[in-house]
Amino acid sequence: MEDMLRRFFRVLNKYFMVPIFRLGLGPLVGNPITGYIMVLRTVGSKTGKRRYAPVNYAILDGHVYVLSGFGKIAHWYKNILAQPQIEMILPSGTLSGRAATVTDADVWLRATRQILKNAGFAGFLAGYNAFTISDEDLRSKGEEMVVIRISPNGLRSGAADPGGWLWLWLTVAVMALILYFFVW
Repeated sequence: MEDMLRRFFRVLNKYFMVPIFRLGLGPLVGNPITGYIMVLRTVGSKTGKRRYAPVNYAILDGHVYVLSGFGKIAHWYKNILAQPQIEMILPSGTLSGRAATVTDADVWLRATRQILKNAGFAGFLAGYNAFTISDEDLRSKGEEMVVIRISPNGLRSGAADPGGWLWLWLTVAVMALILYFFVW
């Protein structure tokens, strides 16, 4: 199941999410249902080429946290270990920052829970209900997951980031268009 899930996200990310963000349309895809997503721009650890990886994220205490749900085997995680200076394409803009693996258990737990809450359906698809799972169960079930803290060079939360309201306005606009063209 995990292998099938990885393949699904690899195709979705490569052919949909990365192009959307590179076109500057990232604010159109993030909401509480589909999840809040950003794209990491890393340097390949073997090739030295620019690589893109869409990830769910959380902004906590002036840092951006991302989760490697598939653990240390994720290519983008290996890239970060080799070259921790990265760029992030958030819905609200592009920032650079320095990435480091979170080793503090309490920070890991807080960040993991918030990222899974921000992940929308992807968190549930992976088998996590971040709203109800106990701390002990999350720690044991997520022991392979790695949390990365990115210290950005300046950070601000935008309307399309978690907690923002852009998704609501876009949903209302789409519903209004549907009603206009198909009901009247």
